Amino acid sequence: MNEEILLPLTLKGIPKYVDRIFVINDGSTDGTAAFLSNFTKNNKRLTIISHETNKGLGQSLIDGYCASLAEEDIDYSAVMAGDNQMHPDDLHILLDALIERDLDYVKGNRLLHANVIEKMPRYRLIGNALLTILTKFATGYYFIMDPQCGYTAIKNTALKKIPIKEMKKGFGYNADILCMLNIQGCKVDDVEIRPVYGNEKSKIKLWKYIPEVSCLLIRLFFRRLWKRYIVRDFNPLVLFYGFSFFLSIFVVIPLIVRFFVLYNRYGQAPQTTLIILVFVAFFAFQSMLFAIWMDMDYNKRR
Repeated sequence: MNEEILLPLTLKGIPKYVDRIFVINDGSTDGTAAFLSNFTKNNKRLTIISHETNKGLGQSLIDGYCASLAEEDIDYSAVMAGDNQMHPDDLHILLDALIERDLDYVKGNRLLHANVIEKMPRYRLIGNALLTILTKFATGYYFIMDPQCGYTAIKNTALKKIPIKEMKKGFGYNADILCMLNIQGCKVDDVEIRPVYGNEKSKIKLWKYIPEVSCLLIRLFFRRLWKRYIVRDFNPLVLFYGFSFFLSIFVVIPLIVRFFVLYNRYGQAPQTTLIILVFVAFFAFQSMLFAIWMDMDYNKRR
């Protein structure tokens, strides 16, 4: 949306080996539509999909993926943002990984780049690190880093397996598609790409983005446990997760409340309550560690 300045640079940089280009004009109010109309006249690879109103990045990706699936001769679909943050010379790295390593989905990882600390804004680097940890648990791909990077490529055979039309429309779409792929048992990995930052302006509002994505990641975690380990293939790790959650919510928290109530009432720490609290908290923590270890081991082959 509203990328009339950077979109021309992005389109002109797309390699010639790309057969089809789908541009999603997500309700732009600047000169984007006029530029695309003129650009299309000289570029037969280009197809424009326009939204009358802004529908969000997630819906734009859904429309692009669906357009790609509608073409029978397309084998791979890659995503490049219109703000010129994704270097076109890195595209072959993603595609080579899909083909040579027999992956279903590959995404860029800016955190592997040697100069990421100098090039990536500090607030983005810190936020990215925190969301990386949460995304590992939510999606089951514990080796994945930089989950906020949207520079990705996917096999259309894998794209057909997932309910892409149900992908989240707003922030968090990247974690949502990773969760879908994990449920289907798809192989995913990272590749190093360069971080590019210049004249683009981030449209993300942290005060809204952080709580919204955090809640989504929690929902994705439980959805993955249900569909991957109960519906599709039972795994006892869900019992360890369940036991840990049960102890934490129905035993540990009430014991903590009881501890402070008794402490305020009698002016001294209730030893029996404290002993039981420590004992139960240890078992809850140990059960959680077992579940995480089994989860990581199960997803190694993916």
